[in-house]
Amino acid sequence: MTDELSANWMAYFAILGWPLVALILYQMRPFAEATAWTVLGALLFLPSHVAIKFPLIPAIDKNSVASVSILIGSILFAPRPSRTAKGGGLVAVLAIIYVVSPIITSVLNGDAILAGERVIPAVGYYDGVSAMLSQAILLVPFFVGRRFIVHEADVRTVLRVLVVAGAIYSLPMLFEIRMSPQLSQSIYGTFSSSFPVEMRYGGFRPVVFMINGLAAAFFLSTAVLAALAFWRTGSKIAGYPASGFSAYLSIVLVLCKSAGALMYAIAIGAVVRFFSPSLQKRVAVFLACLSLAYPLLRMNDLFPTNKILEVVSSVNDDRAGSLRVRFDQEQELLAHASERFWFGWGRYGRNRMYDESGSDISITDGQWIVTFGQFGFFGFIAQFGLLAFPVFVALRGNKAIRAERDAVFLCCLSLVVAISIVEQLPNASIAAWNWLLAGALLGRSINAQVESASRSHPKSIGGVLRPKEIAGRSLMHDA
Repeated sequence: MTDELSANWMAYFAILGWPLVALILYQMRPFAEATAWTVLGALLFLPSHVAIKFPLIPAIDKNSVASVSILIGSILFAPRPSRTAKGGGLVAVLAIIYVVSPIITSVLNGDAILAGERVIPAVGYYDGVSAMLSQAILLVPFFVGRRFIVHEADVRTVLRVLVVAGAIYSLPMLFEIRMSPQLSQSIYGTFSSSFPVEMRYGGFRPVVFMINGLAAAFFLSTAVLAALAFWRTGSKIAGYPASGFSAYLSIVLVLCKSAGALMYAIAIGAVVRFFSPSLQKRVAVFLACLSLAYPLLRMNDLFPTNKILEVVSSVNDDRAGSLRVRFDQEQELLAHASERFWFGWGRYGRNRMYDESGSDISITDGQWIVTFGQFGFFGFIAQFGLLAFPVFVALRGNKAIRAERDAVFLCCLSLVVAISIVEQLPNASIAAWNWLLAGALLGRSINAQVESASRSHPKSIGGVLRPKEIAGRSLMHDA
């Protein structure tokens, strides 16, 4: 992997200049659309694994600069509705735990670790505060989405941006499929993956400016799902039939040579296109529950790893061998994480495994095991719980929606959020875009209940449902 220091001036100029791009977007486009393009554009077009670090300030990278940009945009351009639902108490509790837990982790990890000749330093208050600020910044898109992307038209806009962005991004992806992943190196002087990793079936997986080919393919699979929702409702995208976007993006996705992303598009795409919203939201809830339960399933040897390996082995022995290594690594890292179960080992590589000589022997592909190892059970449940909670609220929110088209788009968003959480089990690709989608799902789900209550009891509650009761009773009712 190319070192961050090899990035050229263009990489740093692009990151530091992104807030200006965001301001132009907010001046030219409606708020929801500008927000979506600001966050998604940063993910797709800014360099990966490039960060600008100043003392006492969290690293400035594509995710943090997107968060800061939409925070500025919200302050200057956001609409000011007179009445809004502010959300449930559980969201606030999870957010506080997510932000504050690094401080507790630093208090509990004041000991240095000796691994052979390697000395891994203790976690000080400086690192705890730095991690706290970083995680607070990452939550900005979640709360912006929760606060301002609350109407059916807003959700439709976000999904339309996703499809259009997929169509635009397909062009450099097709270039790299043919010519090899080289755009990031050519433009920004850095490449976040490696050629051997991206070689597949005599060709290459496209990376463009994302962290690796898997992340690029997964993004495209979500664009396919969004296009299928527009196709189902008979809606056009930028004046063109959604069926054409669905077919074109699906073809490009096949060329990306990523089995996981293709599986998402086929299985979840069939659900979006052909099955009822009622079934769709239950599939989303199942996927969210699976993600939350995964660490406990692995700790108690309840996840069917052997069955999965048998199935994969029948298709491809090499892939089965790679998956077996991943499962073995997860088990060792989970055993290490269990030694400091509640708040983890902290950063600096303390969550990883080392041999007698001090060499790092860990493979941490999944975001879940990274979070669990660094910040423990509380860190995991706060991060994954915040991402999953909107899926549960949407289960109730969809019942309050009358229009079928609205229900289709909300269910599609719920499924996109759910598979984004599942994707964090084998890979680590969580970004500001994931937080924005989760916040938008929560905002629209609660607001749908507000609208339903306003229609049903306009006089008794004055058109405003008590939002804390909405979120709490929604989760209790549907759990």
